[in-house]
Amino acid sequence: MFPEDNDFILIVDDSPTNLAVLSQALKASGLKVRAAEDGESAIALSRKKVPALILLDIQMPGIDGFETCRRLKAMPETQQVPVIFMTALSDIESKVKGLSVGAVDYITKPFDEVEVIARVDVHLKLHHLNQALEQKNQELQELNQTLDQRVYQRTEALRQAQTKLVQQEKLSALGELVSGIAHEMNNPIGCIINNIDPTENYIFNLTRAIQLYREITPNLSPEEADALAQLDLEFILEDFPKILQTIRLSSHRIYDISVALRNFARLDIESKQPINLHESLDGTLLILGHRLKAVAQKPRIQVIRDYGELPFIDCYPGQLNQVFMNLIANAIDALDDAIEQGKLSDPEIQVQTAVQEEQVMIRIADNGMGIPQEIQNKMFEPMFTTKPAGKGTGLGLSISRQIIEERHHGSLTINPERTHGAEFVIMLPIQDA
Repeated sequence: MFPEDNDFILIVDDSPTNLAVLSQALKASGLKVRAAEDGESAIALSRKKVPALILLDIQMPGIDGFETCRRLKAMPETQQVPVIFMTALSDIESKVKGLSVGAVDYITKPFDEVEVIARVDVHLKLHHLNQALEQKNQELQELNQTLDQRVYQRTEALRQAQTKLVQQEKLSALGELVSGIAHEMNNPIGCIINNIDPTENYIFNLTRAIQLYREITPNLSPEEADALAQLDLEFILEDFPKILQTIRLSSHRIYDISVALRNFARLDIESKQPINLHESLDGTLLILGHRLKAVAQKPRIQVIRDYGELPFIDCYPGQLNQVFMNLIANAIDALDDAIEQGKLSDPEIQVQTAVQEEQVMIRIADNGMGIPQEIQNKMFEPMFTTKPAGKGTGLGLSISRQIIEERHHGSLTINPERTHGAEFVIMLPIQDA
């Protein structure tokens, strides 16, 4: 027998003789023993200190052994304690009843001390093995939970790293593309703009030369007069300056777009720079201008600017421009979908800025169909998108939030209280800690 230091056997019997005989036999085998003369006392003793095993008489005054066993098995602290019934009853019905209420074995009176000790020994060992097994199971569950937590943490770390890598690759590729386009546009646009003024001077001089020629030779031959009439020289001299002015305006607009593209693509800046957020927003809207125009059955998207007085903000310009591009492009996509479904005829985007409690607020909202609540809860999850493959800017809201929160220590949220359309709010600290 291998009794634990704190193990004791609880003997429950209304016969003092039986208690004395069993106690002496068990103590002689090295076991600790406690005794109770009825069921109520046994339950009370078990509540104070849980026994390792209970020898329980069936026929007792008050509650009998069956009811006592029932109550012990209903108590969380004693429900796993093995109970061995002691009885003079030998009928099958009594044995089945005892086993059904939770007993593990029977000892028949009159006792055989060797049999009692042997049965107690077996069930004590089984009890200790069950306890050890439960302990191992608990340790295994805790180990599994620890491993699950570690796997989750590692997976989350890998997912975050993957998201950041995707962000860097997309920003780098887009930056190189936009920067390259802007560079290629720069030389021809510069050539056109730089040659407009000389061209105007040449036209002015040619016009004066023609006027002088007319003054010197007022009387033209019929052939010369007919040739000039066919050229419609008067219209050419009047219309050519207008054409040059149109070229000038168009060239300057292309130049502005080129500047906006170069500013937008400032992704190689490793340190923060103070910028005018309104210029960044206007540049982004300029780049997306072609998507705001009326086309075929699609009405023009009205952009409402409500700019407040803002200080210069230290930021990473290229990355912040990417966030503006993503939010405004998403708003345009939402408006296009609403228009295609015939649910919107007056699309508009609102861009509002203001200073709020040492922070700059940028609000970008549309009057489309809005975002369902179940989707709002997933909007900022990595790789989540509601767009089909190949559509969109490629910069998700998860990456946009990382740029705002991790790189600029601000916040990017969606306004859940907006009843029409969608509204995203960016908060940036004026003084970055």
